Amino acid sequence: MTALTLSTAAAPGLRADAIVIGVAKGAKGPVVAPGADAVDNAYDGRLAGVLETLGASGAEGELTKLPAPAGFKAPLVVAVGLGAEPEKDAGYDAEALRKAAGLAARALAGSKKAAFALPIDDAGSVGAIGEGVLLGAYAFDTYKDSGKDAKAKNGKAPLAEAALLGGKPRDAAHKSAVARAVAVAEELNRSRDLINMPPNDLTPAIFAAEAQTAAKEHGLKVQVLDDKALVKGGYGGILGVGGGSAATPRLVKLSYTHPKAEKHLAFVGKGITYDSGGISLKPAGHNETMKCDMSGAAAVFAAVVAAARLGLEVNVTGWLALAENMPSGSAVRPGDVLRMYNGKTVEVLNTDAEGRLVLADALWAASLEKPDAIVDVATLTGAMMLALGSRTFGVMANDDAFRTAVYEAAEEVGEPAWPMPLPEHLRKGMDSTVADIANMGERMGGGLVAGLFLREFVGEGITWAHLDIAGPAFNEGGPFGYTPKGGTGSAVRTLVRLAELTAAGDLG
Repeated sequence: MTALTLSTAAAPGLRADAIVIGVAKGAKGPVVAPGADAVDNAYDGRLAGVLETLGASGAEGELTKLPAPAGFKAPLVVAVGLGAEPEKDAGYDAEALRKAAGLAARALAGSKKAAFALPIDDAGSVGAIGEGVLLGAYAFDTYKDSGKDAKAKNGKAPLAEAALLGGKPRDAAHKSAVARAVAVAEELNRSRDLINMPPNDLTPAIFAAEAQTAAKEHGLKVQVLDDKALVKGGYGGILGVGGGSAATPRLVKLSYTHPKAEKHLAFVGKGITYDSGGISLKPAGHNETMKCDMSGAAAVFAAVVAAARLGLEVNVTGWLALAENMPSGSAVRPGDVLRMYNGKTVEVLNTDAEGRLVLADALWAASLEKPDAIVDVATLTGAMMLALGSRTFGVMANDDAFRTAVYEAAEEVGEPAWPMPLPEHLRKGMDSTVADIANMGERMGGGLVAGLFLREFVGEGITWAHLDIAGPAFNEGGPFGYTPKGGTGSAVRTLVRLAELTAAGDLG
């Protein structure tokens, strides 16, 4: 991964492949952002005009390259848009800095070193820029020939080093911000790797082995229930979904504990390593990206490890409900009734509504430990994509205040989210004549119906939230900001932030 350093060096004398500066959208045209003073001075204060001549406006997502001025050891200046210029005395938004840094890092693939002269007001902006660089430089090249030479992005290796100009190497807050950025970005990128893995190389058993390896490395406790243990324990939901595949299911419990912790969070992730739809087979054109149906489990995995690496004063337990949903003679059928881990029976009306079945068992397992709160993460419904698009995830909860807190945490870290209701009238649509509940209800509001189903398997009195990340989990379009094509690692940063807030006593 790209190395991050803090530097007080002056831009002109720094040996690098490029100097990255920010440009904002001002009332009368582009405005050179703080941090780029030395570059602007070398252009005799006319850099904004030069950029405008080249077509730059300062809008987000905009990148302009121009030769460095005379006297600079770096040959190239890369100007990235920061969006609207902030009000006087107001700093630049952390997410704008994160996106700009990510855009530049991706554009500088193949470079050995780049100096980032973006606006730094405090440790928060240091962390945002560092995080953006590390996430934007990400590349998944394991299955490409160029991977043999650690190359990607059309044969170019990711940016090797990023020096954050204006960062203070001896400042404890700045160093801490970089350390946090590295821990969170490395684990988020780990989740991206898992999501991008082809399903023949990421079965439930292999995913569980990855968790065991990480647990050993970071001092976590791990428990893996295989298919025999799941039968013995009565995990009917996970077994039902995984019954059609030769790759048997797993339930993984990953635990981080802190000796001074007073609160306990449980994160539950949907981990369908491939989703064919089962007997209710998905139509042509809907199977190609279904390796990403384990994105929720990947996010939970990454968040627990990140919490451990950050040494947060909170206990965090991750539950990974892992199965492969395939059609075969042993697959669950529409009309079958499953007995779940909590004893409830579920009539399966559609085998492609499988995520809620594996989550139900894991939610109840998490509930038995009586955590202070449970948050589940899942690529659960196409209905949520129809409602919120491809970049925003929905937040549902059994407590309005907690739903608001989760939403605000997501927005704080730059993960677009939106609070969604759990209308009671939709529950009736899941009534079954043969079982306690059906796994399908009304078609309209299907994302909310799924949330209501999950609520049935949360222990009484336990605060719970559900994140439906079906839209942002996998980017099928072109890269933007620090977001690559493919697996995105959606919800990792939200979960980590929730753990940080809980550790600080600021979340309930």
